[in-house]
Amino acid sequence: MASWGFSMGAGRLRGELQATSISDIIKVMKNLFLVRIRLSTYFIFIFISMTVVSLFLPKAKFDSAALTLFSVNSFLYGFYIAPILSAQKTRIEEMHKIVRAEANAVFALMIAVKRLPDGARERLGVLVREYLSLCIRQRKAAEGEEKYEEIISYCIAYGGESPEAVADILDKVVANQKNRTDFSMQIANKVYSNEWMVMLVLFGVTLSFILLLDTGENVIFRVLAALVSTGLTMLVVILVKMSTLTHKKAKQIWDPYKRLLETNFYRID
Repeated sequence: MASWGFSMGAGRLRGELQATSISDIIKVMKNLFLVRIRLSTYFIFIFISMTVVSLFLPKAKFDSAALTLFSVNSFLYGFYIAPILSAQKTRIEEMHKIVRAEANAVFALMIAVKRLPDGARERLGVLVREYLSLCIRQRKAAEGEEKYEEIISYCIAYGGESPEAVADILDKVVANQKNRTDFSMQIANKVYSNEWMVMLVLFGVTLSFILLLDTGENVIFRVLAALVSTGLTMLVVILVKMSTLTHKKAKQIWDPYKRLLETNFYRID
């Protein structure tokens, strides 16, 4: 029985280690493909790949019915992906505005905090710094939630010599909750799985038609087909980066927080 229990424990441990290693591998791969590799690198790699495929893939001549299907599919693909790209661009712009609004609120909050007695000033200053650090590091819908609640709890339970000043700070903290709610909504506003499915089907059909279309032996037309295929693929790559907030523009969202911490709450820009 003891050996059986030991083997069960060892098996469970191996399973946990394997699950941990798999999750670590997934994190590393996500970091590599979404963060480390730039869009310009993707463009070069995809263009070279599409050129090779376009030059050596066997071609097919399509009749009028097939070309009509290609036209309809291409229209649907453009009609479907354009508003999604626009929505993600708007999402990132809104997140920039929300973070800047919260940074302004924190800036005003810290001005009030610096007028408090030493003990309260140091405690609230530490809590706000920890909250902003969590916001920068986690980048999730509930980022810094516990730390933010700790700030509110400290203000509510405060029994020192400046209750009116702390009450004013509490009002500022509560008012800033709107920014946090708006930010959480925008964080969750990703491209949905059903949208990805429809879009990838339309993308795959469109790409197949372009690469299989017989344009003759002219190399220039083959390269043009590779360019069009690269453009279609880059749209998907850009959308993935926007949805996961790893696009260059999205990475700048948290800059006001960083600037506040770097300047000890003296500057946002």
